[in-house]
Order: sequence, then structure tokens, then C-alpha cells
Amino acid sequence: MIRRRVLPILLAGAAGAGFAQAPRPPFRVGFLEAGASSTNRHFLEAFLKGMRELGYQPGKDLLVDEGWAEGQAERFPALLAELAQRRPDVIVVASTLGAMAAKANVKTIPVVFVGAADPLDAGLVASYAHPGGNFTGLSRVFGEGLLGKAVQILKGIVPRASRCAVLWNVMGAVEVRVREAQVALRALGMTALPVEVRDAAGFEAAFARLRAERADSLVVIADPLTLRHRQQVVDLAARERVPAVYEFAEFARAGGLVAYSASVPALFQRSAVYVDKILRGARPGDLPVEQPTQFELVINLKTARALGLTVPQSMLARADEVIE
Repeated sequence: MIRRRVLPILLAGAAGAGFAQAPRPPFRVGFLEAGASSTNRHFLEAFLKGMRELGYQPGKDLLVDEGWAEGQAERFPALLAELAQRRPDVIVVASTLGAMAAKANVKTIPVVFVGAADPLDAGLVASYAHPGGNFTGLSRVFGEGLLGKAVQILKGIVPRASRCAVLWNVMGAVEVRVREAQVALRALGMTALPVEVRDAAGFEAAFARLRAERADSLVVIADPLTLRHRQQVVDLAARERVPAVYEFAEFARAGGLVAYSASVPALFQRSAVYVDKILRGARPGDLPVEQPTQFELVINLKTARALGLTVPQSMLARADEVIE
């Protein structure tokens, strides 16, 4: 009887001295961004900041495999396949098109999307409250009306504007955003002039059409293509001397007149909370989709002066950032 009791005790002691102290392998996260590392790396840094705040140490207990689509949506499937081969615990993917590619190609790995324009309309989730399957994440659209507010801001800076072009990527799955812009413009008594682009080579022709249509203002719908080539878009708007409002603050920082949108870095930082919950055992389909709570109004006064525009003091007072 004594030997039968002693042996388990000795084994338990051995386990406590050795096996119980073995470190857990680090978690692995795949990070796929729609743009280029050279211009959008601050989005990755925002995500890593969120993970650090939750107690993770990137490079030690957290390994991050990066993928960058360079503004080319057709690269998403191949990049997702590369990330999947690394067997990540979670994949974080940016943009509506990136999320749609993940939905079609990633069936078992948990996916957290960031910045999808309308996850329900895009078929990414069954509902906001109960996404279902292996998907959840954060939308960059706050219900309806966000573009409406952007248009109102543009009208406040250019009160005489009446013919507004809406520049959008016809390949970018953003039709719902175009419709929202059209409704907002018509509500202000303005004529909406949709101008399509398919790739970076098409921007010159798009702005030539804008000129031919006698557009006196511009709304730029954000997607991986327009965001990746934001400097070209901003420079063309300056050349044509057309005041424009954008959906990402990055456009205004690149020289665009004004931007109003959800804070994209804040969305990436918030996505860390989803990743943490999943790493702790939560099922993605049980985590409600979040809509943004933090927004940015960025005004480029230098660009306004170059266009001969005066920005109302009341608008400057409520701006989150004014670029001199």
C-alpha cells in the first residue's frame, strides 16, 4: 500500500518540477493590410499598441506575420493563403475587400476584420449581434449618415458648390457608399456626378472627366485603391483646383482639403481586444461586430488657402487636427 501511494506523489513532484514550468509557445497572428507597409505601417503599430496594453509582448509571446496588399485587391487570396500556411491563431484583415476575400478563402481560422464598410450588406456576418462562423470585427461606418456629415462639412467650406463629383473604385465593392453620398448631396440641393476608376492608371482620365463635367467639388470614396494612391488623388485634386472631402484622415495629411471619418488607427487598436478574447477561448461568431466610436475631422488650412477658401472658425474650433 505504501508503494502505491509514494509512486504517484513522486511523479507529481517530477511534473511540478519540470513539465509544469515549460513555457507556452507564443501566439501567432496573421496581419493583412490593404495598403503598403511604406504608407500604412502606422495601422500595424496601432494594433501592436493595443496588444501591448493587454499584456502581450510582440516578438516574445506574440508573433505577427505581416501581409500587405499594396492597394491591389486581387492579391488578397494569395496573401491569405500564405498567412494560413503559418497556422496563425487569428487573422486580422483590413478593408471590405480584404474581409470578403477572407470570407471566401478562410474557413476555420478565426478572422477579425477591421474597417469593413458594411459587414452585413457585404455578407460577412449573419448579424451585428451574432456574426456567426469564424468571423467578427469592426466596421468603419457608424450606421448611416457619416458621408452625409462629410458632405455637409465640404458644403460649409465651399457654400457655392453645386456640382459634386463622387470618385469611386468600381472594383472596390463600395456601391453602398456611393449611394449614400448621392443621397447626401441631393439633400443639400447639389448634383451628384459619379466618376468611376478601376486602377491607378485610370485616375488621370477620371479627373479629366471631372473637369469635363464642370464639377466644382469632390467626394472621394475610400477603398484600398484610393487609399494606396492617396497622394496621386490629392495632387490631381490640387492641379484641378477642386475642393475635396475624403473618408480617411490620411488624405488630409497628404494634402487633401478636409477629411471626416472614423479613426482608422483607433479601429486597429481596438481590434486587439477581439484578438485577445479569441486567444483566450472566445468564439468569433459570438463576439458582436462593433461600430466606431472615435471620429476624426482633419482640415488642411494650407490647402484651403491655396484654393482661396476660408474655413469657418466654428469648424476649425471643432476639428481634431488643423494642418497649417
